[in-house]
Amino acid sequence: MYVPTWPCLSPAYLFAPEQPRLPFPLNACFSKSFFVARYGIYQLFRALRFQQDEIVLVPDYHHGNEVQAIRAAGASIRFYRVRRDLEPDLEHIEELLKLHPRALYVTHFIGWPQPMRELVRMCRSQGMLLIEDCALSLLSELEGEPLGRFGHYSVFCLYKSLPVPNGGMLVQNRNILPELTRLDLRRCGRVSIVNRSAELGLEWLRSRSEAAGRLLVAAKRAAGTASRMLGAKRLPVGNTGFDFGHTNVAAARFSRRLLSRFDYEEIRRRRRENFRYLAGKLNGDVTALRADLPEGVCPLFFPLLVADKRKAAEALWARGIGVVEFWNEGDPQASAAESPDAHFLRRHVLEIPIHQDVSRAQLDYIAGQVLRMRSLCRMERGSGS
Repeated sequence: MYVPTWPCLSPAYLFAPEQPRLPFPLNACFSKSFFVARYGIYQLFRALRFQQDEIVLVPDYHHGNEVQAIRAAGASIRFYRVRRDLEPDLEHIEELLKLHPRALYVTHFIGWPQPMRELVRMCRSQGMLLIEDCALSLLSELEGEPLGRFGHYSVFCLYKSLPVPNGGMLVQNRNILPELTRLDLRRCGRVSIVNRSAELGLEWLRSRSEAAGRLLVAAKRAAGTASRMLGAKRLPVGNTGFDFGHTNVAAARFSRRLLSRFDYEEIRRRRRENFRYLAGKLNGDVTALRADLPEGVCPLFFPLLVADKRKAAEALWARGIGVVEFWNEGDPQASAAESPDAHFLRRHVLEIPIHQDVSRAQLDYIAGQVLRMRSLCRMERGSGS
């Protein structure tokens, strides 16, 4: 059996009717769509005209791309601690307020919201900008309010939750910046769109017919190798790094067309249902980082704590399960400031797919394989380094 890492592009989406209502942020009044989210972050901080002596507070548990984007725009960064439960250390943030930071950068990890009431209060009392990173939390809510609406600005990574070839979105909720609304973006190349769309379509086929899918994937790779040899250029998604040459590239028109055709309520329902079902099948025999699923949370994946992440990942890959070693490393300059809790998360969190295209049979298969590998996948919540 094969379980794809990310949502797949079903041919049915190409012919689906347009949805009468789109959720936030797709219905936001002031938004800009970029090829990937990190370039939206860069353009935001650039438009805010941060100086090198102006500080942004950023979580020490992070991907790294967002940190590079903020730094590239000229801001200075100080890291606040994130605990093992993915909650910020509010006392540490309070302590860092003595530095008079200009902005607080908040990441909603894998769908679970940060304590926004407290963070909004802090920002208001200090006159700080509040920026929400919702790259991992599309369709999640807190007390009925979509994540991304609490801050002055928010950023989303659409292709992590939806089967689109690319797309990051920057939303301005308040303090609207004319420089951003007027920003002229160039189109991304056709090769990038066609290649990634083909990969998403092949993933859909492979998840339903592994033998046929493997043959087509091999053919696709051969064609990709040939196109690179002929000089075709492709902008990558899902990679690590920052390239100044790509900061003004827009999301594909094809992505925007697909976004109007998804059933978002069904996507949210399926992800929540899959999370609960897998948690029930595992039945506490292995340890989840978060097993709770509060109202409004749309989980990006099932966060499994494992003793040896590399060995567990390799074993599950060999069984056709598209797990991800979640955030093994952050920004190189942040390692000295990283707390023991952030270090623990980097060493032990394994991403198990529970997205809207994972079927009940696939969830049964995932649970069975994980439980067969208890020696690799089981650890106590408080153990590890």
